[in-house]
Amino acid sequence: MRIDIFTLFPEWFNWFFDQRHITNAVQAGSLAARLYNYRDYTPLKHNQVDDTPCGGGAGMVLRVDAVCTALEGVYGGDCAAVKEERPVYMLSPRGRRLDEKLLTEISGLPEFTLLCGRYEGFDERVSEHLVSGEISIGDYVVSGGELPAMVLVDALARRLPGALGSEESAVFESFSAELDGRLEYPHYTKPADFRGWKVPEVLLGGNHAEIEKWRRENLK
Repeated sequence: MRIDIFTLFPEWFNWFFDQRHITNAVQAGSLAARLYNYRDYTPLKHNQVDDTPCGGGAGMVLRVDAVCTALEGVYGGDCAAVKEERPVYMLSPRGRRLDEKLLTEISGLPEFTLLCGRYEGFDERVSEHLVSGEISIGDYVVSGGELPAMVLVDALARRLPGALGSEESAVFESFSAELDGRLEYPHYTKPADFRGWKVPEVLLGGNHAEIEKWRRENLK
């Protein structure tokens, strides 16, 4: 899976792409990610990419021409045609809510592009003409699309071969089909008794059938 991320702050992703499961997926060849800065492609002077809202109001808006030239600089051709070759998603609080169903859909894609906004967001013509869809991580506002992009990539990377130490880790977890879409059962580790707070006896007995039964009964 190849993911291209357009952002004003590519350095924000340095920490994220150093995380073990991400580097594991990259080294396994199941994930490739590229970062592009809108400012590197803008046609405007002084690396400008934003401007004041038409009609007045607070904040700044990312310009459609700056986004368009970035897409054309990376992919060539007409910026409005990029979405015909590969899905292009805008991170936006008004987008489709990121959930297990959407992750499953996206995980089947060989490649796609994420557009991270900033300030007051994008000129509406970006949504109207340049993207395949919009994705939200929840009904709240954060300062830009970088954190939502990391959430999306993190959730996807866990599904890719080689990312996790155990392939079962991504199979038997919350919202998975194996758990009937429910939340995962409680987990315990040593010590078995801490201040009188005890691990359930069934988990210590070694009877795997009983353990599986207890786990199924304790799905949320």
